[in-house]
Amino acid sequence: MATIEDVTSAGAEAPRTRSRRMRGGLVTIGTVAALLAAMGLTVLGLGAADNAVANYDASSWLWSTTRSEMARVNGVTARVDTRMEVPGARRHQMQVAQTDRLLILRDLNTGQVSSLDLATLQITATTPTAPGFGVSVALHEDSAFVVDAVQGIVRQLDPRALTPVGEPVRYPPGITGGAFDGAGRLWIAVPSEGTVSAVTAGTLPKKPGDAPAAGLSPKQVETYEVAQPSHELVVSTLDDGVAVLDRTSASLVTVQGGRTKRADLAISAPGSLPVRTSGPQVPVTVPGERKVHVVHDGTDVRQFTVPGAGDRLSPAVAWAGRFYVADEDTGTVYSFDGNGQLVDTIKGAARPGPMELEVRENHLFINPPNSSTAQVVDDKNQVRDVNKYANDVLGGDPPPAPLPPPPPKKPKVGKPGAPRRVTAAAGNASARVSWQPAAANGAAITKYVVEGAGQRHEVGANQRAVEITGLTNGESYTFAVHAVNAKGDGPARRSNPVVPTAAVPDPPASVTAQARPDGTVLVKWPAANGQGNTIARYAVTATSAGATAPAGESAKTELVVPAGQLEYGTQYAFTVISVSDKGAGSKASPVSNTVVPFTAPAAPTELKASTVADQPGTVAVQWAPAVENGRPVTKYLVDVAGKTSEVTDTRTTVGGLGNGQNVTVKVKAVNEAGAGPEASTTARTVAAPRVTVTGSSANATSVTVSFTVDAGGGNASCSAATGGNTVSGSCSSLRVTGLTPGTPYTVTVTATNAAGKGTATRDQSTDPVFGIATCNNGSSGPEATYCNADVSGRNGNEIFSIPQQVNSKQVGWAKPGTRLRAYCKKQGEEVYAYIYNNDKRSTWWVQVEYAGKNYVPWAWLNLEGGDNINVLPTC
Repeated sequence: MATIEDVTSAGAEAPRTRSRRMRGGLVTIGTVAALLAAMGLTVLGLGAADNAVANYDASSWLWSTTRSEMARVNGVTARVDTRMEVPGARRHQMQVAQTDRLLILRDLNTGQVSSLDLATLQITATTPTAPGFGVSVALHEDSAFVVDAVQGIVRQLDPRALTPVGEPVRYPPGITGGAFDGAGRLWIAVPSEGTVSAVTAGTLPKKPGDAPAAGLSPKQVETYEVAQPSHELVVSTLDDGVAVLDRTSASLVTVQGGRTKRADLAISAPGSLPVRTSGPQVPVTVPGERKVHVVHDGTDVRQFTVPGAGDRLSPAVAWAGRFYVADEDTGTVYSFDGNGQLVDTIKGAARPGPMELEVRENHLFINPPNSSTAQVVDDKNQVRDVNKYANDVLGGDPPPAPLPPPPPKKPKVGKPGAPRRVTAAAGNASARVSWQPAAANGAAITKYVVEGAGQRHEVGANQRAVEITGLTNGESYTFAVHAVNAKGDGPARRSNPVVPTAAVPDPPASVTAQARPDGTVLVKWPAANGQGNTIARYAVTATSAGATAPAGESAKTELVVPAGQLEYGTQYAFTVISVSDKGAGSKASPVSNTVVPFTAPAAPTELKASTVADQPGTVAVQWAPAVENGRPVTKYLVDVAGKTSEVTDTRTTVGGLGNGQNVTVKVKAVNEAGAGPEASTTARTVAAPRVTVTGSSANATSVTVSFTVDAGGGNASCSAATGGNTVSGSCSSLRVTGLTPGTPYTVTVTATNAAGKGTATRDQSTDPVFGIATCNNGSSGPEATYCNADVSGRNGNEIFSIPQQVNSKQVGWAKPGTRLRAYCKKQGEEVYAYIYNNDKRSTWWVQVEYAGKNYVPWAWLNLEGGDNINVLPTC
């Protein structure tokens, strides 16, 4: 049975089923499916049980790029109630198409399309498409379409099996649009014809994958002319109908009820529309002017200005009587009332990045895919934040995004330059004119104007080729092309002269294209029949979604489109015309297969390498994802001082390096084309600490050391030790206590981190302790002379060789007021000083410097500094 790839790309592999690996905490699909099967629910039936499951709340599925995860947000509660990981899609762009019943995802990086049954949370089918922009999927109730804008093919799918239904609807290459209106019609715009048409779905077969009944194919049921051919068109579907913005003529055409209405817009820069517009008013956003024009019933009824600077405004979305505009430079969403007055500013992501605004289930959902926070706006315009990562289903939040770089200086704005390489090829009473783009000179080009043969044609800025008809064979014509931007008309460039003739060559019978890893695209074709004339050259045109442009010319039957000329990651197809030596050109060839240009990834940005403080010989490396250049980055090659590793994340830790080592860090990204250029930086592993003593001080029993520590990039802990005592604490000053007064010490300071230890020493003596021999006479009688001199028997201030008052051991007497150096204390005989020293009584004796080291009762010695006996160590 045919698949999407059978229609949209030649030679693709067959559809395949992808196994899904889930981590702890996620919904297990198999378990849910088994439970629902046990409850009697079917996969896609339209019975009451299915509807009950599908419609029980107002929800929308939101994509998170950093988590590779879909989160279902309940609009009523503003909470996540279900989360599902999409394996292998981290930091990928994802197209999400959803209804109450179905969810279809398309990974732009890989092209993989997956269909999810929301009643069972079961993947019902997967199928490949070409990666990049160009293919999209649309859903409405049980109708699904895949739109190949490059090839111009619109194919209905059975969403249960992702298999084709009936025959496709075929258009010229380079269509745009591809969304449903509220009435279930799929609208497609054809810029080359200036038309828009509606497609209705055929009836699905009873069983997924079965062939539909005869005649039940999708049908193109309505077609309307909305612009001149080759104008640049943008589409927004309505509740019933479609709005088409003609960027080339600056007008908006609405198609409703079989009638068209045109509103001319006073805009001088390209406008944009949301994919879907709810309500009767259509907002046209002009990012280059930071303005929004509101069109109602064929009239530009009002316009308003969006605050701020820059041109990264997403299309304004109409909801509940207001207009919401997201500024992707700041992550802010502005809310305007129906009169264009600013009424609310929503923080949004609060950082640069894409913003997705979609009205679903009577709510507006605001989703920045790169952020953990979304918003839900109800029909009363009440805004509530949603934590998409709530409940830690997959672990902690990703690292915060780095601050954005400063905005670039605004370029000098002027009129556009002249188009490059304007060429013309004659046809039968016609001529084909093509050109390379003109320099915009600071303001976006809105259109090109082609003049000649008495005709004037306005062509969309993304078209750059036009067929001029109504010419006379045998006459010579030249054509002038100029570009237009907000500043006006640029200079014209003239084409070569051409002479239309009926003797035109045939086009090549077929065209093939091949995207090559070096970024080039090889386009080949068989030689064309010159119909009696020699083929002098071939002109190749590239077509992408909604756009056509010349790719180059060749005298051979192949053309190599240079790397960088086509946008990497975007789908292209090619047509070729033959030009004879008479200057006559053929019709266009059949369109080629679709290719996506690619090359090796760009260098990673924002590379940072830092010391891991708590691990020896280790650095931490992180970087911003590399620009993929058309193919997914499969891995990163990390080289740290010659030690290489492969990682799939954008961060890693590399160990096994030397301590205190300066290392060079190199990172490059790898995709299908190979490794890209490297980004490099330097880092240093943690080194052993270095200690520098800056000072010291002491008192009688402690030493304080001041010092500095170079922690070597690590986390240092510090200690000081001397005299058998150690203290830990601050890495700037430490005090060692419990020391002996008047003693020299060497203090060792040690700092320790993951890489080792560093030490330094300092010599410092403790202060000596002195005491005053104290004996104060009484007021009368013998007490009045008691302390005057040493006498027989007991007396104050007597000094002994032992801590006892033994006459034979007395070595002297200290006159009151004598200052004695004290060394230590020792328990001995109790001595009472009576009135002569404030009734002091103690068994402590103090060893003092007196005829050597001898003892005096503490009762007769008052220590300086508060007479605290505890400052002295025990002898």
